[in-house]
Amino acid sequence: MAGDRLRTAGVERLLRAFLTLESEDEAYALLLDLCTVREIREMSQRFEVAGMLAAGEQYLKIQESTGASATTISRVSKALNFGADGYREVLGKLDAGEGAGRQSGDPV
Repeated sequence: MAGDRLRTAGVERLLRAFLTLESEDEAYALLLDLCTVREIREMSQRFEVAGMLAAGEQYLKIQESTGASATTISRVSKALNFGADGYREVLGKLDAGEGAGRQSGDPV
């Protein structure tokens, strides 16, 4: 699988770093250090699109609500339907309440 070539020792270390985070503030600080503001906004938008697609929203409503392009929505849809299930896993956990009601500073 092509994605396996990406899973280098450096990527593995980054994954372990994510798992050490204990709060939204820590996660936010790491995002700010790792990514540009644009990258954070784009990832946030894709995650919002994923949630709306998973909830059955139509492309036009998603586009109007998020400002995402049809290409971005299509790409996220492809990941939801044929990807590694990362979006579905996290969205399911959030829907189940594992992420609901957290305050900044609470354990992630």
